[in-house]
Amino acid sequence: MTHPTSHILTVNLEDYFHVDAFNRFVQQNRWQRFESRLDVTTQKTLELLAQHRATATFFVLGWVAEQFPGLVRQIADAGHEIAVRGYYHRSVREMTHEEFRSDTLRARDAVERAGGQQVRGYRVADGWFGPSDLWALDILAELGFTYDSSIAPIGSNFGDDPRRRTPHAHQFKNQQILELPISTGNILGFRMPVAGGNYLRQLPQFLTRRAAAKWVKRFPSPLVAYFQTWELDPEQPRLTAGGRMTRIRHYRNLEKMPNRLGELLSTYTFASCREYLKLETIACQSAIQDEAQTPAPGGHQLTPVNGNIAYKPNRPAVTVVVPCYNEELLVPHLKNTLDEVRTALADRYDTTFLLVDDGSSDRTWAKMQTAFGNRPGYQLARHDANQGIAAAVMTGIKLANTEIVCSMDSDCSYDPLKLAEMIPLLVPGVDLVTASPYHPAGAVKNVPGWRLLLSKGCAWMYRRVMKTQLYTFTSCFRVYRRSTVASIQLKHNRYLGIAELVGRLDLANKTIVEFPAILECRTFGRSKMKTVRTVIGHVGLMARLRWDRFRQRKNPDRDSIIRSQVSLVSQLAAGSNDTLICVHQTPAPVQTHR
Repeated sequence: MTHPTSHILTVNLEDYFHVDAFNRFVQQNRWQRFESRLDVTTQKTLELLAQHRATATFFVLGWVAEQFPGLVRQIADAGHEIAVRGYYHRSVREMTHEEFRSDTLRARDAVERAGGQQVRGYRVADGWFGPSDLWALDILAELGFTYDSSIAPIGSNFGDDPRRRTPHAHQFKNQQILELPISTGNILGFRMPVAGGNYLRQLPQFLTRRAAAKWVKRFPSPLVAYFQTWELDPEQPRLTAGGRMTRIRHYRNLEKMPNRLGELLSTYTFASCREYLKLETIACQSAIQDEAQTPAPGGHQLTPVNGNIAYKPNRPAVTVVVPCYNEELLVPHLKNTLDEVRTALADRYDTTFLLVDDGSSDRTWAKMQTAFGNRPGYQLARHDANQGIAAAVMTGIKLANTEIVCSMDSDCSYDPLKLAEMIPLLVPGVDLVTASPYHPAGAVKNVPGWRLLLSKGCAWMYRRVMKTQLYTFTSCFRVYRRSTVASIQLKHNRYLGIAELVGRLDLANKTIVEFPAILECRTFGRSKMKTVRTVIGHVGLMARLRWDRFRQRKNPDRDSIIRSQVSLVSQLAAGSNDTLICVHQTPAPVQTHR
C-alpha cells in the first residue's frame, strides 16, 4: 500500500459571527454591524502555516470576498489556493436548485475578482452534504468546478456507501467532479472527523492524534483536514445569544487551538487541494481587468462611514438617544449600527445621536469616547452614578435641541433602521410613537418563553388600568414629541419608568401611535433588569396610575375615547399627501390611541 507524500489542508475563511451556531441570532443583512476580526485571524492563520511550511485551500464566502478583497488577495499572494464557499453562510437545504446555482455563480465571481485566480473548488457554507443533497454536485459539475469538499461521513451519514469516505469521482451526464470528503474515523464508537476544527478543538488531544495516525496508516488517500480562521482567536467578542451548549460549542478550547493545529501540521506534510491534484493556477481575466481597482492588502475594512455626510437642506432635525450601561463589549457593534442608521436617514433627516452613559462601572465611557468622541453628528453625556434606563432616556430628551427625539436600546434588539418608518408617524397631534412586538403584525424572535409570558401578562394588566389600549407598554424603542414629554417628572428612573411615561401621557389624554416591530434577543452581554423586582414594581405602578386616574375630576368614557381615535384617523386622512403616504408605508396596520 502506497501512501500520499502530502495531505490536504483546508481553511474556512469566516468571522466569528458567520458561523452556523449563531445563524438564528445574527441575520446576514446585519453582518456589517459587527466588529470584524477577519484581519486578525487571517494573519494568525498565515503565520501558523508559514511556520510549518504548509499551504492550504481557503474556502471563501462571496460576501467576504466583496467586503475584504485585499485580504483575499493577500492569501493568494502568500501561495495559497482560493476556493469558494457560497455567497452567504447558508445551508444547501435552504435553497432550491436554481437558488443554489445563482448563489454559487455570484460567489465564484466575487471570489475570483478578489483572489485574482480562477476558482476550481467548492465547499458548502453551512453544514455538509448528505445523501439527499448530491444534486448539488450535479450543478457544480455543470458549472465547471473541478472538485468539491462538502461531504463529511459523520455518524451514519453515508454509512451504506463506504466509497464516499475517500476521494472519488462524481459523474453527471458527461461532466465529472472530484469529491474530496473530510477524513473521518471511529472515535469513542462514533464516526467523526479525525482532523477537523470543532472536533479537533473539543476532543481530548490524544484521541484525535490516535485517530489521525490510524487514518494515515490505513488509507492510501490523503488526510483531509480543516479548521476555521476564527478558531485561532480566543480574544474574539463573546456573543451571548443562544444556549449554554451553543456557547460551549463555539468558545471552548479556543486558546488551545494554535498548539493543537501546530502539532498536526508538524506531524504531517500538508498542501492545498490544487497542489495535491496538480492543477494549474490560472489567473482570472476579470480580476486582471479589475486589478487597478482592487484594494491592496490591508485595505479591507468594512465600508467605513466617516461621519461627513452630504446633508440636504430643509430636512427635519432628529435626535436619537441611546442609553448605555456597562456595555463595553457592545460599543463596536453599536458604532457600526449607528453609522448604518445615519446613512439610511441622511436623505430625509438631519440626525444627531446622543449617547448617555448611565454611570457604567466598566470601560463603556472610555470606549464611547474613543468611538464617538470626535465624530460629527454624535454627542456624549454621562451620569456620575447609575440611575436607570428611564432616567438616561429622559436626560437625552432634555439635552436634545430638536422637537423630534427617538430612543433605542443600545443592544439594538429592535432594528433601528425602522426609525425611517416610525418618525413620519409623529404627525401633528401625535405625542408618542412606540414599537410593539406583541402587536398582531409584530413578532418576537429567540426570546425565552418565560419572558414573553411575563411581558404579555404585564401588558394585559396595564390595559385594565389605562385608557390607552396598547399591546406593549415597556418598549424603549420610541419617537417622542419633546415639547410634550421633556417636562414630565417620573417617579421611577429604571425599567418601570418606561411604562410610567406611557401612563403619564395616558393620564394627560395624549395621543400614542403603536408601531408593529420585531423584538430579538440580545447578541452581546446580559439584560440588566432584575426580573422579580421589576414585576413587583409594575404591580405597584399600576396601582399608582389607577389611583391617579381615580383622582382626576374627569374620566372620559370608552365611547369618547373611540370617537377621539376616529377623529385622529380622519385628521390623518385629511392631511398632506406626504403624511398619508407615510402612514400607508408602514409594513402592517398601525394602532393609534388617544
